[in-house]
Amino acid sequence: MVENPDLNGNKGDHQNEEEAPLTELEEAVESSDELATLRQHLEEEQAKAAEYLDGWQRARAELANARKRWERESAHTYSNALADSIARLLPVVDDFERALETLPDNLSGLTWIDGVLLIYRQLQTILEQQGVALIEAEAGTAFDPIYHQAITHEPHDTYEAGTIVGEFQKGYKLNDRIVRPALVRVSSGPPAADMESSEPAE
Repeated sequence: MVENPDLNGNKGDHQNEEEAPLTELEEAVESSDELATLRQHLEEEQAKAAEYLDGWQRARAELANARKRWERESAHTYSNALADSIARLLPVVDDFERALETLPDNLSGLTWIDGVLLIYRQLQTILEQQGVALIEAEAGTAFDPIYHQAITHEPHDTYEAGTIVGEFQKGYKLNDRIVRPALVRVSSGPPAADMESSEPAE
């Protein structure tokens, strides 16, 4: 029996038509799987990038904090060392001042005395350049335990209690830091006899 070529041809065409949509579907599925894989990889890489960025930001913040802490500690160490050095120089300043206060008149104007005065002034200039200043402790100044150290409390007719009546040793401060408090004599108020005489008679 002879097969009809038209029928065979139509049958082959029909099979090709069925295979074509199937192939397109498979390609679409494969493309969809590849896209999903790419998206997954992208999300993983984005997560890693975010993790790296967070770690970098944390490391940068820690470094900045460490630098600030080091700067504060360095400044504190420098301030302590400077204050200690100045405290060691103050007795030398005291000796200069005592020597100049008791200088005999017949020695004034001598060349070597002028040299001593020059050294003293240079020392004062160096201390001032470092931020060293005298603590006010003149007679009549209110006693302040932050800046002053009382060595005596004595009755006084002129100054009321808690007022400085005299300075025994100068005090110095470095900027806002006390290097050495001023040693002072402090009034305890009028003498007892004056207080009794001021009381009204009964």
